[in-house]
Amino acid sequence: MATQHPDNAGPSIWTDKCFVSTNEEIEECYRCFSELGIDEYMWDWEGKFVDEAVIDRLYHDYHDYFKQNPIGKDKFLTFRIPNIWEETSHRLPRAFMNLISAEEAAGTYGMHTPPFFEVILPMTTQAEQLVYLQKRFSRIAHAAEDIFEMKTQMKRIDLIPLFEEIETMAESDKILETYMQFLQKEHDYKPEYMRIFIARSDPAMNAGLIPAMLACKHAISNYHTFGEKYDIKIFPWVGGGCLPFRGSINPENTEAVIEEYKGVHSLTVQSAFRFDYPLQDVKKAIAEFNFRIPQNLRKYRPISEEEGTAIKKFNLEAKGYYQETIESIANIINKVASFLPSHRERLQHIGIFGYSRGVGHVKLPRAIKFTGALYSLGVPPELIGTGRALKKAQEMKILPLVKSLYPNLKRDILRAGHYLNRENLDLLCDQNDAWKPIRLGIKEIEAIIEEPIGPKECHHMIHRNFTSNIFYKLSLGDDCSEDILQAARIRKSLG
Repeated sequence: MATQHPDNAGPSIWTDKCFVSTNEEIEECYRCFSELGIDEYMWDWEGKFVDEAVIDRLYHDYHDYFKQNPIGKDKFLTFRIPNIWEETSHRLPRAFMNLISAEEAAGTYGMHTPPFFEVILPMTTQAEQLVYLQKRFSRIAHAAEDIFEMKTQMKRIDLIPLFEEIETMAESDKILETYMQFLQKEHDYKPEYMRIFIARSDPAMNAGLIPAMLACKHAISNYHTFGEKYDIKIFPWVGGGCLPFRGSINPENTEAVIEEYKGVHSLTVQSAFRFDYPLQDVKKAIAEFNFRIPQNLRKYRPISEEEGTAIKKFNLEAKGYYQETIESIANIINKVASFLPSHRERLQHIGIFGYSRGVGHVKLPRAIKFTGALYSLGVPPELIGTGRALKKAQEMKILPLVKSLYPNLKRDILRAGHYLNRENLDLLCDQNDAWKPIRLGIKEIEAIIEEPIGPKECHHMIHRNFTSNIFYKLSLGDDCSEDILQAARIRKSLG
């Protein structure tokens, strides 16, 4: 699935600009299908402006292509709807009416109907949210028939929960069970299949690298167990970016991704994946994923109840190490993030990193700018809290379990570590003691993985130089945005 996440550092391959406007997303969607071999495209209503005439524009501008490759049958356009429990609710009814009117439009154009039948709910935390949305969609569908005489095949919508917090992910199979029971009771309907979306970026931003990956693997195992219990086909889905902190899903890492995400049926390829790598590599990687990822659906690593309990206990400890540091360095993260460019038409976002420590709430940017800010300082977020987490895993005697569930742990740490600027870290430690656990943690990481962390190749050293420029320009109060963008292009992702 191609998404509109604005993590690209370089220009779009179709516009030669880094910024992709709402109007240009129509052409981007078509080209992702027709040129890149993408199967699905996320039409994102959450936290951004959106072209509500999407189905009319696609069918009007690219009629012949979609006549041969019908949306809803061969190609899929899936809405990520607003979470009304996190942002204002006025955009949700527009999204639901758009689904119904798109069905009418598809019939007018002589296309397959319905073109849309699934929606993603971001930041899902409880079954009641899914129940509420299903009831509201049914009411809107009936109202559309009664008021506008718009006949629809969709008396209900297929809801795809997107779980973004490690605690919720650990219990999300129970959320699915409650929701399924509602469908059986209210609609006399048992799903033939369910798609469940697992975030990689926000869990890492809120709990750290290792807890995010372990929670992901625990969820995958639980979903398959749930599917076997109720005889439902389960298609887990992981959404992540190019850098290790956000999922390590990039065209240079295809073999490792296929190995890492066994048990998953869908992956996201975000803007950096599509724009910051050579086009031939992008196409090759997408073709490889399309062919091989579904073959791995049943090859996941099952997690026992005892292992699951150990993972939850470990994640709670490791999350604490990470959050303690992030809370103390939030000001400089926000300062650097303000210099990172915005490459899509985003709305103001309410972040989910807002835990209380008795001194108020920490506010941070979205995951892309959060990650990009720390890379721009020369301190990749993969290294924060990780040393203490690995040491804790040793103490709990579960380090072999961690390595088994995260086979590319060492690879990801070393890749992130190529962008470490030790001089910057020393200077940051001089300014704020909160950075010192990171410096100590790097030594702990190196002792456990038995390999030094740091730049290895020429482009790593050039990246280090840009991050030094960024640090000193920040100290002088100068604009460092160009250095930030140049560093991002070297690592092939804004954040």
